Amino acid sequence: MDRNSVDWTGYIPAITTPFDRKGRLDIDAFEGQMEWLVAERMHGVILAGTSGEWFSMSTAERADLFTAGAKFCKAGLWVIGACNAFTAAEAIVHADAAQEAGLNGILLTPPPYMVPNRREIVTFFRAVSDATEIPMTVYNWPRGCIVDMDVELLDELADIDNVVAIKNSTGNFAEFLNGMYRLEDRVRYFGLPTNALGTDLALLGHGDGLMGSGGVLGADHPDYWRAIADGNRPLAIELGERDRVIMTEWFRPDYGVQFGNQQAIMKTALRLRGVPAGFVREPLLELTSEEVARIEATLHKLGLDTQPLG
Repeated sequence: MDRNSVDWTGYIPAITTPFDRKGRLDIDAFEGQMEWLVAERMHGVILAGTSGEWFSMSTAERADLFTAGAKFCKAGLWVIGACNAFTAAEAIVHADAAQEAGLNGILLTPPPYMVPNRREIVTFFRAVSDATEIPMTVYNWPRGCIVDMDVELLDELADIDNVVAIKNSTGNFAEFLNGMYRLEDRVRYFGLPTNALGTDLALLGHGDGLMGSGGVLGADHPDYWRAIADGNRPLAIELGERDRVIMTEWFRPDYGVQFGNQQAIMKTALRLRGVPAGFVREPLLELTSEEVARIEATLHKLGLDTQPLG
């Protein structure tokens, strides 16, 4: 497989996984959230990623989520299942569930926490690829996985059979660009920022889109990439600036958050917009009233209506 094995492009957010107030997986709320994402014209979604709290989900819950999400492939979405795990054996179980459910592909980080070395990372990804047949996105997520995979390592991973895309969330923009120029002809390359520089690079034909977080601005996110496809720089700049408001008011340059936790921020913003995003699961905690007010102020600044959380 290579970049031509899939047609993924545009805005593909890692979405939240709704839990009820008792911490139970809420499939009804998930389907309601998915219906909203379809109505907002997302190009695709990623299930059970970092935004989706994979780290607190059981194997059965992740499989149930993949099964529920696969129904929306028919709605014109690319649905990708995150298979992050500490061992290749665990990741293969999740990848098999994604393939059995009928998802379009999987996303996979290096094992978090343990700080694997280069040889261990390559062996990990190759083991998952050798045991499966589903297209794979390699996710470089140094904030969560501690290792920041350099261009040489990503180049080696791009040679693995099932790898068709790379989501590069490095905070090192020079390395991001080096990877883009070296790899974009072989794999789909996601992660361009929505600022003026990212817009101009995209208009020049670089990169394939953004695997973002949550999709809280709705149609603004995918419409940015539609403006790119249409060559409409003024509209793309306008929509990209709206996305940058969120990135500068809620997040840090390394994709960490300025307050609370990322999952609660996304879920709170979505619930304020009337989307059934549910609640976070412990050990994560809901935002304080002051933090909720901060989220609401940003949404109002962007001209978005909100409703009481109840």
